[in-house]
Amino acid sequence: MLTSIPQIKQINMNSFKHLQTAAHDLVPIFSEIDISVKQNLRRVIDAFRHYRVGVHHFGGVTGYGHNDLGRETLDKVFAKVMGAEAAAVRVQFVSGTHAIACALFGTLRPGDEMLSITGSPYDTLEQVIGLRPGGQGSLKEFGISYRELPLTETGMVDWESLESAITKKTCLAFIQRSCGYSWRASLSIAEIEKIVKLVKQQNPQTVCFVDNCYGEFIEEREPPAVGVDLMAGSLIKNPGGTIVPAGGYVAGRADLVEATACRLTAPGIGSSGGATFDQNRLLFQGLFLAPQMVGEAMKGNHLTAYVFDKLGYPVNPLPMEKRRDVIQAIQLGSPEKLIGFCRAVQQYSPVGSYLDPIPAPMPGYESHLVMAGGTFIDGSTSEFSADGPLREPYVLFCQGGTHWTHVAIALEAAIEAVGTF
Repeated sequence: MLTSIPQIKQINMNSFKHLQTAAHDLVPIFSEIDISVKQNLRRVIDAFRHYRVGVHHFGGVTGYGHNDLGRETLDKVFAKVMGAEAAAVRVQFVSGTHAIACALFGTLRPGDEMLSITGSPYDTLEQVIGLRPGGQGSLKEFGISYRELPLTETGMVDWESLESAITKKTCLAFIQRSCGYSWRASLSIAEIEKIVKLVKQQNPQTVCFVDNCYGEFIEEREPPAVGVDLMAGSLIKNPGGTIVPAGGYVAGRADLVEATACRLTAPGIGSSGGATFDQNRLLFQGLFLAPQMVGEAMKGNHLTAYVFDKLGYPVNPLPMEKRRDVIQAIQLGSPEKLIGFCRAVQQYSPVGSYLDPIPAPMPGYESHLVMAGGTFIDGSTSEFSADGPLREPYVLFCQGGTHWTHVAIALEAAIEAVGTF
C-alpha cells in the first residue's frame, strides 16, 4: 500500500563512499556477468534467426486468436531459447502463479500426489495447493494429495531423504528455483539437474516441474536443458525485459505444455486460441532485451549484498557468491528498518517517487507486506524494487534493476534509512 511520502533527506558522503568502494571491488564480477550476458543474448539471437523473425510477426489477430503467426512463432522461439520441445507464451496468464497453477492442474489428476522437493512453496501457491483454506477449487479439493520434503537446517535440499522420497504414486515433483520469501539459497541449474536424476531413478514417470520465476537468463542453460519436464514463469519478471505489459509462459515437453494451455483456455482449444491484443512486438522485443536486463539486476544484487554485508547485516546470497536468481535478501531485524529501506527505494524510483510504502494485506499472501518499486509495469519488480513480509526476522527481498547505477543511487538512501546493524 502506498501513501504520500515525506521529504527526501540529503544523502551524506559516507553512503556515497560505501557504494564507490563496492563498485570498485566488484569490477571483476561485473565483467564475468557481461560475458554471461553475451552468451545468453547469442542464444536469443540464434533463435530469432532460426525462425526468421520479421516485422510481419508483430501484428496480432482479434477474437479467438486463431492462426496468429506472431504468437505461434514466438512460442517456437521461446522454446528454442529455453531448450524445450514446446512453449506457450501468453498475455492471458495474469501472473507467474497463474501459469504455475495452470501447469499443476493440467498435469495432475484426482488421486495423484505432488511432492515439493524444496520445502514450503511460495506464499501465493499455498491456496492453489490447499495449504490454506479458501474453498476456491484448490488441488486438495480435487483430491490431489501433497507432501513436502523439508529443507535441511542450513536451508539446503535434503539429498539423503530425496533418494527415497519419490513413490509410485508421486506424479509431480515440484521444484522452486528461487528462494521466494525464505532464507535459503536459490537453486543452480546443476542442483536442478541432480534433483531430476534422483527423481527419475526412483520413478521415471514422475513429472519434474520447476517454478522458474526470477531464474531466467541467470545461467547459460535453462531447466529443460537438464531434463526438467515442465516449467513456468512470469513475463513481467526476467523474460519480459521490463517492457512486456502482462503475461506468463510455460515451456517443456510438448504434451505437458498443451495440457497446461488447455487449463488456460479449454480442452479442445488449448494453445490454438488467445488473441495477443497487438502485443507481439513487445513480447519479442522483451525477450531480446531480457539477458541484458537480468545481467544488470545481478550486478545490483552483488552491490546490495556487498554494502549491507559491510554494514553488518546478514545477507543471502553473500556478496561474492554467484547469483542463482535476481533476488537479494537482507535480514534487517525490525519492521522499522524494513519499512525504512522500502521507503528509500520508493523515493528513488522512476514512477511514484512521491509515494510512501506502508504494510498492507496482499491477495494470496499470508502476512502483511511492505512493497516498494515504482515500475513502469505494475507489479513487475524488474526495475529495482524491494519488499518483504511483516514477520520475524524481518527479511527484505530486493529484486530487479534495469541498470546497476540506478540500484546504487537508491542504495545511498537505503543506507541512510537503516544505518549499521
